[in-house]
Amino acid sequence: MTALHHIELRRGTYRDSVQLLGVSQAVSGLDGVTSAMVAMGTELNLELIAGMGFPVPDDATAGDMVVAIVAADEATRDAALAALESALAAKAPQPTGDSTLPPPRTVGAAVTTAGADLALISTPGRYAFADAVDALDAGASVLVFSDNVPVEQEVALKDLAAERGLLVMGPDCGTAVVGGVGLGFANVVRPGPVGLVAASGTGAQQVMALLDAADVGISHCLGVGGRDLSTVVAGRSTLAALDALDADPATEVILVVSKPPAPEVASRIREHAAGLSKPVVFGLLGSGRPDLTAVVGEVLGVLGRSAPSPWPRWLPTDEPRDLVAPFAVSPGSLRGLYSGGTLCDEAMVIASSALGPIASNIPLESAWALGKDLRSDGHAMIDFGDDALTAGRPHPMIDGTLRLERLAAEAADPSCRVVLLDVVLGHGAHPDPAGELAPAIASALVAADRPFDVVVALIGTAGDPQGLARQAAELQGVGARVFSSNAEAAREAVAILNPAEVTE
Repeated sequence: MTALHHIELRRGTYRDSVQLLGVSQAVSGLDGVTSAMVAMGTELNLELIAGMGFPVPDDATAGDMVVAIVAADEATRDAALAALESALAAKAPQPTGDSTLPPPRTVGAAVTTAGADLALISTPGRYAFADAVDALDAGASVLVFSDNVPVEQEVALKDLAAERGLLVMGPDCGTAVVGGVGLGFANVVRPGPVGLVAASGTGAQQVMALLDAADVGISHCLGVGGRDLSTVVAGRSTLAALDALDADPATEVILVVSKPPAPEVASRIREHAAGLSKPVVFGLLGSGRPDLTAVVGEVLGVLGRSAPSPWPRWLPTDEPRDLVAPFAVSPGSLRGLYSGGTLCDEAMVIASSALGPIASNIPLESAWALGKDLRSDGHAMIDFGDDALTAGRPHPMIDGTLRLERLAAEAADPSCRVVLLDVVLGHGAHPDPAGELAPAIASALVAADRPFDVVVALIGTAGDPQGLARQAAELQGVGARVFSSNAEAAREAVAILNPAEVTE
């Protein structure tokens, strides 16, 4: 029997991509439904819908909702559409507080009503600027979780915040911890003496996870957005965050974490930090600079503590061995499948020093950019969390669909010898990433039918809701090599290809 394909376009109907992921899952789970996708009409989503065998509406826009369902028959389709309406209704925002009062209609009004001093903005990028300005005008600092915000608007927001003595975290600020409260993708960490300024989300999470493994907590983690140390933005929020932590009595040492920064901006930040009253340690990724694991060791040294030796790792065998050990070395390439841009950057810096330039959708200097299909015959690393791949879709830390598809493709590609990927735990992330990834890794290892390894950087703390130990055991159990340090995971992947080039 031929399956029934149903597609419809709902103009001007917007829902958050995370909400629509849940709606799609609810519809896909019905008996007789082969597949279903409910998503905003972004270019990427339309390509995925076309890949399901649907004619793509020519006039669909990113502001329109597209419903695509493959059902066994008309009765199943009708049941799926009914389930869709029910799921959309359940996901709709619910009124809170005194129902006799109309809810605030602007961010500024909400800030004033609540007496808040911090607002989190997670609206689509084209709306985020106006919402953030509204919050700043109402006297609140803002965390702009939204991505796809033009850099000119970022500069304007941060200049406005400076005029008002406030702080803008973001745009594209994925992680912050303020006064013990996690915002965005945040790990469960203990209070402690380290204050973080982070132009990086997953980089901050790596640092917090390693500090937690060393029994050290944080005072605050102030995310500033991945572009803050670029030439254009010029460290505007980093400078403000440094001053805030320097004045914070709970902070003893400050750590600045960033993707590779603009050199002149990094110099300016270092010069400013030299005038503060508290020691500042820098974790600015780049060739010739310490990796984040080494930087955490430096912070621990400032506090008079020692780093764990080794950092936690979970290997497929119980037999102890050095990080660099004999492998079944065979020709092939390294493929990195990352959800965190900073972790991808760090892995590329480490791997390229031994393997040469690595192609990527976020390439380092002297490397080349992957094409639209993100394919390469040589070494390559993909940041699936890049703006271009998250427009209208949940972040890969929430929805691993694209990475799972690519893992299967790499297992089928005879030129691929080792896959390196990250799994990031914490609030906001997938509730059980190992639950969906472990079976895919097991299948990939079997399907490869050649020397083929999977190395995982598992970023999380003992208190994270997913259960760090359980996640590690599940990934280890299917044959993955699991490391709490992304830098050590990258070195392990390189050692599989070229052991002689790798040192601790």
